[in-house]
Amino acid sequence: MLKVAIYGASGYTGQELLRLLLRHPETEVTALTSRRYSGIPVAEVYPLFVGLTDLVYADASPKDVAGLAEVVFLALPHGISMKVAPAFLTEGKKVIDLSADFRLRDVGTYEKWYEKHVVPDIVKSSVYGLPELYRDSIAAATLVANPGCYPTGAILGLAPLLKAHLIDDTSIIVDAKSGVSGAGREPQVGTLFCEVDEGFKAYKVGQHRHTPEMEQELSVLAGHEIRVSFTPHLLPLSRGILSTIYATLQSDVTAAELTDTFRVFYKNCPFVRIYREGTFPNISSVRGSNYCDIGLTVDRRTKRVIIVSAIDNLIKGASGQAIQNMNLMCGLDENTGLDMVALFP
Repeated sequence: MLKVAIYGASGYTGQELLRLLLRHPETEVTALTSRRYSGIPVAEVYPLFVGLTDLVYADASPKDVAGLAEVVFLALPHGISMKVAPAFLTEGKKVIDLSADFRLRDVGTYEKWYEKHVVPDIVKSSVYGLPELYRDSIAAATLVANPGCYPTGAILGLAPLLKAHLIDDTSIIVDAKSGVSGAGREPQVGTLFCEVDEGFKAYKVGQHRHTPEMEQELSVLAGHEIRVSFTPHLLPLSRGILSTIYATLQSDVTAAELTDTFRVFYKNCPFVRIYREGTFPNISSVRGSNYCDIGLTVDRRTKRVIIVSAIDNLIKGASGQAIQNMNLMCGLDENTGLDMVALFP
């Protein structure tokens, strides 16, 4: 059995990691850390684990945790992961970071959108953890930067078109809507029930920190630097992201032809499902699963392609994708422990 630890395990992504890892046939969770809940059984903080695990949160150092695990998931806030990752790497552990600390290859860009980076040299050795694009590199990596939730849906929705140079890459608009769990478990006024229920709003318009991450990966696919217009919205539900993506087509192409392009591009990707022409995904069809569902059409009047992608932000957008990366890093089948069907209704 593969011994794994979750460093910073009391938030939603840490809880989701534990939920998935407990049913993973090849893993044993050996350590969970949390300063706030140190000494408290995880089942007292999250009653869904009652009778399923006796694990107790610990306020442990990286060195202590490294002695208990072969793979370490860092489910920590931005700016904290980079301070503890070097200790695990020095001990020869495989590290999967769910923060943004190692996602941006250009340290200057990271510091513009986040804060000063304390281990810039390590950034060069990290691999961006989107398996559909970097499967082989992930398999050989010791440090994987797990993608953000919004970028996952947007990049997967655009990758086949950019790779085939089918769109005008100066025209890309990403309009995405997320459930409230994307904001984390820490209490804040903007995500209180009374603030969110029966509401629907845009936020961080033109300034969301996932923007440079999207642009980084889309630029790699296009072969040159590009910019996108990205607007996130908050939905009054717990989980899920629906991204509607617009771009101007370079030539006269049909929706059927584009759908075939997507199917060929993702033919070896078990967690990307391409809908038949004229149908579009609903976040209710991916809730609780590691799938990214994609549907598209062509608006002949405006000569634009419209792509709709749907993911569960806590699974394919975070913890499930992290386990998908672990499977690749450890030589396991990519879909091991992730073959759950979505919850519906």
